[in-house]
Amino acid sequence: MALTDTSDTRFGLGDLLGLRGGAGWLFLIILEVTIALYMLKNFDEVSLWAALVGLFLMLSAGALMMVVPVDPLPIPVALFAAAAGPVAAAVIVMSLPVNGLQDSVWTAYAASYVLSVLVLRGRARIAWAGVAAISIVVAAAGMGPQLESRAVVGSIVPIGTVAAISVFAAIMRPMQRSLRVLREDAMLRAAAEATMSAADSERTRQLTRLDRVARPILERIADGAELTATEREECRLLEAELRDGLRAPQLVTDELSGAARGARSRGVEVVLLDDGGFAGVPEWVRKRVIDAATRELDAANAGTVTVRVLPLGRRVLATVLATAPDYDQRTEIDTDGKVSVA
Repeated sequence: MALTDTSDTRFGLGDLLGLRGGAGWLFLIILEVTIALYMLKNFDEVSLWAALVGLFLMLSAGALMMVVPVDPLPIPVALFAAAAGPVAAAVIVMSLPVNGLQDSVWTAYAASYVLSVLVLRGRARIAWAGVAAISIVVAAAGMGPQLESRAVVGSIVPIGTVAAISVFAAIMRPMQRSLRVLREDAMLRAAAEATMSAADSERTRQLTRLDRVARPILERIADGAELTATEREECRLLEAELRDGLRAPQLVTDELSGAARGARSRGVEVVLLDDGGFAGVPEWVRKRVIDAATRELDAANAGTVTVRVLPLGRRVLATVLATAPDYDQRTEIDTDGKVSVA
């Protein structure tokens, strides 16, 4: 029943009642106004500081229960909400004049709403502890030659309100569990559909690329034509380029593929490897890796150039290793985009 809707929180009664987003803010406003209307009656009978302290405690408890997005509420938040009513009632009682008991009863009314929301947020036991505490405070305030009837009424008010909400929560709990299961199933289906859609999109992209780069030479082979030396070299370069697309899809760009093709045509052995380290890094960092690899490929005339994207969690994001009879250089690019050459 928090105001913010987060996907990682448990499915609580707030979700079932639709108290998210705009509805949650509306509920908070109504709750705070109701609490304030009850607590404002204290300003006529008790000292200003006591009335302000009681008002602040009750409004804070009501707001805190609504803005915390986790169901059930964290224990510290729940304890504060449960203690706010008894503490506010005690402060009011200490400032009551003779025959001023009615004001402590108004505090009990306000506290009953806070404790009822606490039940809806999954902390029924703590809420009932708060009910017991405020009932004791209100009942003790009426102790004298005899227990005044107003004190008895004031101590019963939170019990009746919280009991009604507790029964409601118990009735709704089976439906809550059913809806939680349905939502989890829907999330699993959505994840499976997204995975299948991504796989289908990647498959379509690869087939489109294969059709674009390989169809002409494949049609020549299918026609039974004898391939020239140039065409056989083209097949060798094409096979290496297609292999790059399978082993390092995140490295395959027009710029890098062109540089790799040119290096291979000059007799350089080019190896592209992608172990998944690009996931979660900014696009400009990926562009810096591709630029560094492209420079090495353009400059190589012999030997081997190996471009590897490392697995996730490494300090170094990618390496470009260029080796030749008279040349040996290792370039590292970390996750912050810093390039170092050794």
